[in-house]
Amino acid sequence: MLRFEELAVITHGAILQYQQDYTVQHLLLDSRKLINPAGSVFFAIKGNFNDGHDYISNLYDRGVRQFVVEQTQDIPGVKHEASLTISFPEANFLRVSSSLQALHQVAAHHRQQYTLPVIAITGSNGKTIVKEWLAQLLNPDERIVKSPRSYNSQIGVPLSVWQLNQNHTLGIFEAGISHPGEMEKLAGIIQPTEGIFTNIGPAHAEGFESLEQKIVEKLKLFQHVDCLFYCRDQAPIHAAVRAAQIPAFTWSRQQQPADVQISPVGVQGDRFILHFEYQNTVATLVLPFTDEASVENCLHCLAVLLSRQVPVAEIQARFQKLAPVAMRLEMKEAINGCYLIDDTYNNDLGGLTIALDLLVNQTRTDAKTVIISDLLESGLPEDVLYARVAEFIRAHRIHRLIGIGPIISRHALKFAQNSQFYGTTAQFLQHFKPDTFQNETILVKGARVFEFEKIVAAFQRKIHGTVLEVNLDALVHNLNFYRAKLAPETRIMVMVKAFAYGSGSYEIANLLQFHRVDYLTVAYPDEGISLREHGITLPIMVMSPSPDSFTKLQQYQLEPEIYSLEILEACIRVLPANPDFRQNIHLKLDTGMHRLGFTETDLDELFSRLAATPQLKVVSIFSHLAGADEALYNDFSELQVSRFRSMAAKVERKVGYPVLKHILNSAGIVRFPEHQMDMVRLGIGLYGVEATGAEQDALCMVSRLTT
Repeated sequence: MLRFEELAVITHGAILQYQQDYTVQHLLLDSRKLINPAGSVFFAIKGNFNDGHDYISNLYDRGVRQFVVEQTQDIPGVKHEASLTISFPEANFLRVSSSLQALHQVAAHHRQQYTLPVIAITGSNGKTIVKEWLAQLLNPDERIVKSPRSYNSQIGVPLSVWQLNQNHTLGIFEAGISHPGEMEKLAGIIQPTEGIFTNIGPAHAEGFESLEQKIVEKLKLFQHVDCLFYCRDQAPIHAAVRAAQIPAFTWSRQQQPADVQISPVGVQGDRFILHFEYQNTVATLVLPFTDEASVENCLHCLAVLLSRQVPVAEIQARFQKLAPVAMRLEMKEAINGCYLIDDTYNNDLGGLTIALDLLVNQTRTDAKTVIISDLLESGLPEDVLYARVAEFIRAHRIHRLIGIGPIISRHALKFAQNSQFYGTTAQFLQHFKPDTFQNETILVKGARVFEFEKIVAAFQRKIHGTVLEVNLDALVHNLNFYRAKLAPETRIMVMVKAFAYGSGSYEIANLLQFHRVDYLTVAYPDEGISLREHGITLPIMVMSPSPDSFTKLQQYQLEPEIYSLEILEACIRVLPANPDFRQNIHLKLDTGMHRLGFTETDLDELFSRLAATPQLKVVSIFSHLAGADEALYNDFSELQVSRFRSMAAKVERKVGYPVLKHILNSAGIVRFPEHQMDMVRLGIGLYGVEATGAEQDALCMVSRLTT
């Protein structure tokens, strides 16, 4: 267990204030994920959208006493080092040149304490699926620690490696990069002994000069491995591996020289059948998937199992039990006004904390219930493991816990008195009483062997024949895809109109609020009111306010889109007499689409009314590109942008203060990044539709109908 004083040695930092030698149990980067204040050290990282230094006072008030900072003047209210004792008398402070680099150094030091084999996975696609499937396939042989979900970034990797403890016998971590120079940092943290290079494609291509450069950068993860697994048919990868002289284990479907030869037989129903040859042994393998991507991912896993000399019969049996990774964190409507977060895929400690974070940030219902199985992959002693689970449940203020499995049942006394325990899923279903679940959000999280999909079916059975399932992971993936295209200072307004394009406005808005978007937009006032009533505090723009709705907009702090003089007058008529009152408004300008908005000829009258009404504050000016998704209209789009810039400049001069400007929609973000201005509006792209078609493969579909 690290102590605070050791952090200074590891990071080459300077201790600014030392009050007590606390131990370091948790690496905290997000103030919303605080579980154990006494054992947490907070790294104040400056990101593109947030500065961790802004949250130090809040965390101190909540019990955190260990902080890694870059500059004391970055902490609100602290002018110099001497004032730390006044503001934070019980805290330890360590100053470093980069909090992110310090996080990397601490994680790398932690990794160096263990000599277990570690498999690192990178590639353009399939990293998370290969990691999850490999963990399933090797679970009978190893006590595995792995990246939670898609924790493969400069922040996700150190948090993943921090999970390592003396009980683990194998680590499996994924690593993803977007720019040159990033992989060396991740390699130093993971320190892999083996590697898998899944494939190479266009994902994140904009960060590299060429495909060859991207491959070379990714291969830096494997410079010191004993063996690298990859498909011999991927010629660019093979050439780069040979040039780097990395020891390899390969497989091929095209009869290339390789360790494993694959001969596809074909699809039979929902199975894919193939023959493989390895070390003069020929065998048949039946895969429970038929799509090309899943077959490729399975073959990477097959290569690893063969290299480990797992018997062929055992390999065949294990592949039959593979579960689809897509069954992760799906939001579903359930009986009696309840909502399910369906995580019936696996149950590990890292994934549990992420799922609990999501659960408590769903504010549509007050009551929160967790149905959880035995945790089978932690590598921790039982007492330690379930004490930690109980701590997580308490810290997240879960109202009711239902534990299923013989192991968690043995530790019932560690949990609250109202908790319930069952030895098997069948026992729970035998005692299941639907009426005891009313208006609550329920996290269903279990290891695959417990067949929690039967529990999900019981909660859904009485709804209707067809269910809309929303994949929250996919939505966050899409949000981050568009965020990666923006300058650090560019804000994001997200459209949640029309029930979030059918995906569930409350749940989606909660998730977007958690991921710190800047604005939400709804079509009608009642949508905005409903979001406010369900705990959404983000600024909300209302696109279609009616003349009789402005009093309600004031009451719920909603911000109307003002697109005509008539709507402006309706807004002004109901303003309260209080001269200090301020109503935020958004002005829509017509630059050529001719679908509402002020034209050039309207501006003088608009300016006159604004000057006479100081209670109105123009917070943004925007317009809409008529053909952003089609190259055919590029010239017209540029003309619209030019008109908008000219009109917006006039508005800013008249109001006398800076105003947010935005013109790009989802398609515009992709095709016209040079016109990001102050903010962009993300709509249909968030839900998996890339209107230009150029980067559709980079997005994930968010919703699906199941019957």
